[in-house]
Amino acid sequence: MSTAGLVASQKLAERYSDVVRSLTADEWEAPSRCAGWSVKDLVAHTGSNFKVMVDPPAEDPGAPAPATAEEMQELLVAQRRDWTSTQVADEFLSSADGAMGVLEMMQQGGVASTPMTMTDLGTYQSHQLSDAFAFDMWCHMYVDLLAPEGPVTRPVAEPDNEVLSAAIGWMWDGLPQMCKPVSSVLDRSLGVRLSGPGGGEWTLRPGSELLTVEAGIIDADTVIASTATSFVMWGTTRTSWRDHVSVDGDSDFAGTVLDTINIV
Repeated sequence: MSTAGLVASQKLAERYSDVVRSLTADEWEAPSRCAGWSVKDLVAHTGSNFKVMVDPPAEDPGAPAPATAEEMQELLVAQRRDWTSTQVADEFLSSADGAMGVLEMMQQGGVASTPMTMTDLGTYQSHQLSDAFAFDMWCHMYVDLLAPEGPVTRPVAEPDNEVLSAAIGWMWDGLPQMCKPVSSVLDRSLGVRLSGPGGGEWTLRPGSELLTVEAGIIDADTVIASTATSFVMWGTTRTSWRDHVSVDGDSDFAGTVLDTINIV
């Protein structure tokens, strides 16, 4: 079960809520680091995801369903673009606890292993959604909202292993399905070593259809290394992997693989 992801999500939701309560009028309108989104859009994104968990919207049979997760998220934000910052904050703050309650329920009994298809992102077990929320909140709060990368300066907790491990775990779980081009260029094992909070060692192995991610570095002649916090940046293409990654072994092979990674 992803109980670690649940704990991480609860911590991040609490930290994020504190920041939302403190935002000034100028900060609400500032551009976030997430391309095309203001701080208000960014908070609306997370708040709308909380709201969907608590109160799923009724399906409109006359409207085409978004084909991708990105289209869905853009739609939810667009629906709230004319809202005031107070309305956006209210939805976020009033839905956060309920969303965490739903994630906790998804750790229970038969629900935990129920398959859940997330549009183009792939199919996962329901208990893994808590890891996805931990990843999403980490990226949007610590990278896109808060300084030094984002526009808002606030004293918040430093990166810690408990929170980051859940986010990194979701990235590895999602990589094979989200980044299928990686499987087409991974013709041998590639080791990964991430340092700092959330760090560890993994091996990307070719599979019959999609690659697999295994704990530990096993039979890999080429190993890439960066910090775990940097992996969140370059693994989501917020920055170039070339700014963060060192390669021990075949740099051409590593570069070919790294150029295909884009986790969302």
